Amino acid sequence: MLGLIYALIAAGLNLIWGMMEIVNFSHGECMMINMYVAYFAFTLFGISPLLSLPLCFLISFLLGCLIYQILIKRILKNPMLVQVVVTFGLSMVLRSSAQILWSPDFRTISDPIIKGVIDLGGIYLPKAQFITGMICFISFGLLYILMTKTKLGSALQATAEDREIAVLMGINSNRMFSIAWGIGIGAVGIAGGLLSSFYYIFPDVGSEFALIAYVVVALGGFGSVFGTLLAGVIIGIIEMLGGYLFVSSLKYALIFFVYLIITLTRPQGLFGKY
Repeated sequence: MLGLIYALIAAGLNLIWGMMEIVNFSHGECMMINMYVAYFAFTLFGISPLLSLPLCFLISFLLGCLIYQILIKRILKNPMLVQVVVTFGLSMVLRSSAQILWSPDFRTISDPIIKGVIDLGGIYLPKAQFITGMICFISFGLLYILMTKTKLGSALQATAEDREIAVLMGINSNRMFSIAWGIGIGAVGIAGGLLSSFYYIFPDVGSEFALIAYVVVALGGFGSVFGTLLAGVIIGIIEMLGGYLFVSSLKYALIFFVYLIITLTRPQGLFGKY
C-alpha cells in the first residue's frame, strides 16, 4: 500500500521527464503543499482528506501549469545543469516558505471517517492506508486511460516523441508541455492529499518521499507508466520486509542496493526502452 503511494508520486515525475526530459527536484515540495491543503481543509472546514482530493488535484494542476509558464518554459533550451538548479531552487523556495508560513511543527489529521481497521478474511489492514492504496490504484488506471485512449493522451505522446513533427500536425507543443506539468503535479497532489490522512505533515516531508520516487522512476523505466506502478510496489515490499526481517534502519539501504543492482544490469530500468 505504501508502494502505491510511491508509484503515484513517481508517475507525475515520470510524465514530466517523458515529455521534456527534465527532472523536477521540487516534486516533493509540491506534494508537501497539498498535504497542508488537505490539513487546513480538515481543520478549518471539517472536510475529510478523501473529500478534499478534487481540491488538491485542482490546486496542483494550476500550480504545475504556473511553474511551467513562469520558469520551465524559459529554460527548456538551456543546459541540464541550469534546469537542475532552477527546479532545485524552486524546491528550496517552497520549503522555506512553508516553514515561514506554517512553522516546522509536525501536524496530523484525525479523521473519524478513515480511522480503524478493515477485516479481509482475518487479515486486518489500517483503513486509511487501505483506502489510500485503492485510490492510488484507481488513479493509475485513469492516468493509463488518459494517455492511451484519449485524443489528449495521443497529443501528449506525439509531443514527447517529436515536438517538431507534432507542431506540423497542428499540436500546440507549448500547451501540451503545460498540461503535462499540470497532470504531473496533479498526480503528486492527490498523493499528498491521501498521505496527509495517516502521515505527519511538516515542511520537509516532501524530500523523504521524492527521493524514493526518483528510485521508483529509474527502477521502473523512464516513460513507462506500468513500470512505475510495478516498481513502486516492489520498493514498498522491500521497505516493509526489510524493516521487518532486518534492522529497520537498514530498509532504505536495501532499497538503494536493489536499485544499484538494476542500474548496473539494466540501466534503462525494468520496462524502459532505452
